[in-house]
Order: sequence, then C-alpha cells, then structure tokens
Amino acid sequence: MVTLAEVAQHAGVSASTVSYVLSGKRSISTTTRQRVEQSIRELGYHPNAGARALASSRSNIIALMVPLRTDMYVPVMMEIAIAVATTARAHGYDVLLLTGEEGPDAVRRVTRSGLADAMILMDVQLDDERLPLLRGAGRPSVLIGLPADTTGLTCVDLDFTATGALCVEHLAALGHRDVAVIGEAPAVYERHTGFAERTLDGLRARSRELGVRLLHRPCEGGYDAMAVTLARILDERPGTTGFVVQNESAVEPLLALLRQQGRAVPEDVSVVAVCPEQVAVQASVRLTSIAIPAQEMGRHAVERLVAKLDGRGTDDVVLLPPELTVRASSGPAPAAS
Repeated sequence: MVTLAEVAQHAGVSASTVSYVLSGKRSISTTTRQRVEQSIRELGYHPNAGARALASSRSNIIALMVPLRTDMYVPVMMEIAIAVATTARAHGYDVLLLTGEEGPDAVRRVTRSGLADAMILMDVQLDDERLPLLRGAGRPSVLIGLPADTTGLTCVDLDFTATGALCVEHLAALGHRDVAVIGEAPAVYERHTGFAERTLDGLRARSRELGVRLLHRPCEGGYDAMAVTLARILDERPGTTGFVVQNESAVEPLLALLRQQGRAVPEDVSVVAVCPEQVAVQASVRLTSIAIPAQEMGRHAVERLVAKLDGRGTDDVVLLPPELTVRASSGPAPAAS
C-alpha cells in the first residue's frame, strides 16, 4: 500500500504539503498542487479512511435507518436503500445500513459514537419518536417520508395525499361511485405511518368533493386475509365497482378472488394500485397504477444531505408529484351500477 510519505518523496515536497493538498486546509500553489495530484494518480495512493476521519473529524459515512418490518413491502424499501447507496458513493460517501427497530436508540448511537456524518431516516411516522433527538443532534439529516410537523426538518417523499386524490379522481371520471380501499396491514395504521395515513387523507377528502362513497379496510395481505377482507367489503357495500389497493401483497390475491367470483376486470370492477411499476406490469391483469418513485426519492434525499454537509443546504420539504398510468385494470363503471 502506497503511503503519504512515498507520495511526498515522488512529488518532491514535504508530507505536510501532501496532507494540505488532500485536506484543502491551506492554500497551495497551483503548480505544487498539480505535481502532488499527478504523483497520487501515478502511484495509486488512497488516503487511509481512519486517518482521514481523525484529521478531518469526518467519517464520510451516511447512516441510513431502514426498519425492516414484516408488515412492510421490503422490496420498495431496499430499492430506495440501493438508490441512496449508489448516489452516496457518487458523492464520495459510504452508507451504514441500520435495519433494526431501535427507534431513538439508533439515533443516539450514531450521534454519540460519531459513526456517521449525517443520517437518512425511512419508515417515518406522523409523530415519529426519533424526531426530537434528530432535531437536537446537531448532525445533518433528511427524512424519506413526511411527519405531521416538518419544522426544522428536510423531507423527501411522494405526495401521498395527492396520490390518494388522483386515484379517486380517475375512478370517479369513469363513473364509479362506490369505491373500496384495500390498505396496508392494520399495524401500519396503528403506528400512524405517514405514507399510509396521507394516502387515506387524500382519498377521503377527494371522495367527499366528488360524491364518491369510500370504504377503507386494512388487510394483512396474502390470499386468506384478502378473501376475508373482500367478503367483508362486498357484504357491506355490494355495489362496489372500484378498488384502490395500497398493499402489494394483496394485489394478486384480489385479482384471483375477483376471477373466482366471476367479476371481470375492468368490465365489472376496476382496480387502481399504488405500487412499484414492476408489480403493476407483472400482475395477471396489467394494473392502472401510481408508481412509487423509489430511485428518485433516494437520489433526492442524498443530494439534499450532501448539500447540507457542504454548508449549502436548507430545511425544506420536497414532494414528488404522483403520475397515474392507465392500463388494463380500469374502465367505465358497469351501467347496472
């Protein structure tokens, strides 16, 4: 492994001069800087991460807190995490992935140990208990998600309120007046997870404005749970002709159950999903859907965090507008309804 002293000898300068070129702490003449940089390239020198952290009080690591819960759709979470890691690497940062459900303890551990220069939090709840610690931590942070109070925070998320509204607008424009929402598992709502609550807010508000009767039922997902949920919906609202699904694991069981009951999609019932593009296009009926922009969310979060680390960032909320793609699962409400 090439050492800093070897770079200095190759460039004909002192070791301290090489150190100043690397850290930027002192002004070095252009000629000398170029000579040192040329030696670094020719010798293939890479600064020792530990020594660099001690010298600069920076670790060049971003902590990403992703609680991997069994009631969440893990592929979406991991797609966001991969986008975070890829974008961070492009900016010269590595990512420390924290997947446990430690809550505030994880924030304390990162801030007290100096493990990371900054933090990105996912799976944000409306009244997230991590936020008071985050506000007082003195380290740059970004949320992928939206709490109830965004004061002093930087947040990036899909506009889930607008997402819910857009789903109802699409079905209402097709003549559907009884719409059922098949939601996430009950525990997601019990935690007041931001994306689920905000989608529901948008669905309810726009339904009232458009005169659509809305019924919301959480669902664990899977065939058996979906069978019970669908039976309950059709018992309570037998005239239901539109479904909005915000639960990836419920999509295929719902389509299968509708087929078994002789309800054709979209001739008898229409289905709109909030889900990853891959889930929508690979379903047994290609789904009209609003995609989760996982890569955009991860990229925006890192870019805003890097700006903060560089002293350029400000606290703001970035809501990505939803885009609805019409496919084979939605059509005009049946005339008999």
